[in-house]
Parts: sequence; structure tokens; C-alpha cells
Amino acid sequence: MSLALGSVADDYTGASDLANTLTKGGLRTVQTIGIPTDDLDLAGVDAVVVALKSRSIPAAEAVVRSRAAEAWLRGQGAAHVLFKICSTFDSTDAGNIGPVLDALRGDAGETIALVTPAFPETGRTVYQGNLFVGAVPLNESPLKDHPLNPMRDANLVRVLGRQSASPVGLVDFATVARGAEAVAARLEALAAEGAGAAIADAVREADLETLGMAALGHRVSVGASGLGLGLARALVAAGRASAPDSAADLGPPVGGLAACLAGSCSQATLGQIAAAEALMPVRRLDPERVLAGEAEIEAALAWAGAHIGGGPVLIASSAEPETVRALQARHGGDRVGHALEDALARIAEGLVARGVRRLVVAGGETSGAVVDRLGLKAFRLGPEIAAGVPVLRTLGQGASGPGDPMLLALKSGNFGGRDFFPRALDLMR
Repeated sequence: MSLALGSVADDYTGASDLANTLTKGGLRTVQTIGIPTDDLDLAGVDAVVVALKSRSIPAAEAVVRSRAAEAWLRGQGAAHVLFKICSTFDSTDAGNIGPVLDALRGDAGETIALVTPAFPETGRTVYQGNLFVGAVPLNESPLKDHPLNPMRDANLVRVLGRQSASPVGLVDFATVARGAEAVAARLEALAAEGAGAAIADAVREADLETLGMAALGHRVSVGASGLGLGLARALVAAGRASAPDSAADLGPPVGGLAACLAGSCSQATLGQIAAAEALMPVRRLDPERVLAGEAEIEAALAWAGAHIGGGPVLIASSAEPETVRALQARHGGDRVGHALEDALARIAEGLVARGVRRLVVAGGETSGAVVDRLGLKAFRLGPEIAAGVPVLRTLGQGASGPGDPMLLALKSGNFGGRDFFPRALDLMR
């Protein structure tokens, strides 16, 4: 087995975004949570995205984790590895983009790596090496005041140059507009001058396809999901990956019961819960009872057991902002958040024990807590439910073991329309 593409992603949500983009681009894709410790059945898989939490940890630790992930991907036959970063280039002068790039490039035996966070579809463009968020330079966007990675310079040649051990060059828009061969020649010239990385301009989707074709001439590249899209299209065009209409095939149907959990307090999720009340039984957790002990979890599972045989149910801890603020004032924000996430994760575990094999989860932190509680380590990507939210099929460890697969939908709070829950369940049949 040989992978067409591997990716080391520096955070979980970015990994999911990339995996979804690769699937839409025509690659049969698997996302893992961390570096797999067990053998995965990757037969027929084109791409694997390894999700790490390495964006804001000490640079030395990020390098160790990223090198291990790259080594695992190379062991699976990946000819090209994309280091997936945020489209706003989240980092500081200490890293972690530069140090990880240097390490991955060195391990791959490469002289230079193409770098671009551009994704015009989401308003991220690069021109003359400067990153724009919508119509404004990065350093004039709200990212200038990011609590962990304040971005005060839009010129990525300078930004990356302060982090990397090697000089950083530029592949400007005029070069990109001339096509992949011109980009490849520019990379070769920059490498001859001693550059270890090159920021590439991209202002149109077609530019991403050009950069993807050029990047495949090397073993490592760095970028956001936009470059992933370019790489996917280049691989499909070259006949090195599956056709787009087969990439999202999840295989045989998964039986079992269905349920929904909601932990996000976003207005989008609150509206989705309200819409679901007309379609399925809904139980709202009492947060005070959750904080008091086990009884609310047990009551919710007993309620679910009484209703779930007749169709999907929804259990929610979501509440209006004023209710959340009052709870946080009484009990502390961290305590409330952790207690509710843990409660929903334990409810998910109880639902699975009762036969649920199709599970929809609303809320980023809630989704992470559920995945960790269930011990799920890898997913195959399926059809898109809403922008950025695919159906997932467990790979390897499932509900009770490798031979007991589940289907999941894990969404950030603000994603999806009012019909998200029924739409997700329809696609998971």
C-alpha cells in the first residue's frame, strides 16, 4: 500500500478541515487522532491526515511530535507530506511553523519547501508575500490581538524568516501565473541561493492548483487547506488518486440506533436544537444537577433508553448566554465547562453501550471529549453534511472493538443550518 499524500496537522479542527477538503477534492481520506499505535486497514486509502495538538506547545516538543508523525506517514508509503498549518499563519518568532518545517524538510532530504496559507474561498490570499484576511493585511485584522499568537506582521517572508534556520524566498504572483513549471524553476533557483523555504503567492483558486502541481515535485510542503485542495486536484489529474465521485464512499451501511448530543451554546446550535424539537424527543440537561453529581447523567440515560427505540433522540447541555454567564458566576467558568463536557461524553459512552452506532455531536470541545471518551483513533471521511462537516466512519477501534463501526458527525457550534440534525441523520442511514 502506498499513500498518495500524508499530512501532519498542528491541531484537531484544522486536521478535520483538511481531511474534508481532500475528500471533496477526490482523495479517499482517513483522519487519525494522534499517531496510530495499532495497525490500520488503509487499503484503497489515498491520504491520511494525522491530527496533533502542536500549534502552541514549546517548539522543541512540536518538532518531536511532528517528526514522529512524518516518520509514520513515510512508513505507510506517503511520497509527499503536507505540514498543515492555520490559514492565518498562527505562530510567533519562536515557532512553531519554522522549526517544524526545518525538521520535516531535513528528514525528507529536501533542499526547499513551498509554503502558502492561502485559501481564496475563505478570504485568505497571499500577494507579494503578504497575507490578507479578506480585504485587509493580516496585521490589521483581529488576528493582530490573538491571545496566543498575535500577528503583527503581514509579510510572511519576514515572519517565517524569523522562525527558520534557513533563508526564506518568494514565489511571486507573476511567476505563479506562468504555471507550475515556472514555479518549479523558481523553487530550484531559490534553493541554489540557499533558501530552505519559499512563500508562494495565491489569489485565485487556480493558483492553488498550480502550486499543488509544483509542490508534488518535492517531498514536503507547508500550507492550509487551500494547498491541500491544490495537491488533491493535482494528484487526481495525474491519475494517482481516486475519482471525486468515489472519494466519499463509506462502505457498507452501519446499523444500530441513532442519537444527537449538543454542548455548544452558539446561536446556530440553539436554533438547531429548537428545530429538532419538532422532529425528535429532546432532553435538556439541568446544569446544576450535573454539577451536583451522577444523578443527572443517569436520568438522561434512563430517559434515552425509554425513547430511543422509536427513533433518534437529542440530549443537550446548550443554554442561552445569560444562563451560561449566571452559572459561571456561581461555579466558575472552567468548572462548568469541564463538568458539562464530561457529562455529555459519559452520556455518549452510555448511549453506545445501549446500541447507538450513529452519533451526531454539536460543539468543538464536546466533540473532542466524546471522541476521547469513546477511545476513537481514526476515521474515514464521507459525504459533507454542511460546509466543513463530513460524515465520519470509525476505522480500527469502533463502538466495542475493531469489528463494530460507528458513524459520527462532529461539528463546531456555529456550523450548519437549522436543519443540521435531521440532515446529518439522513446522510448517516
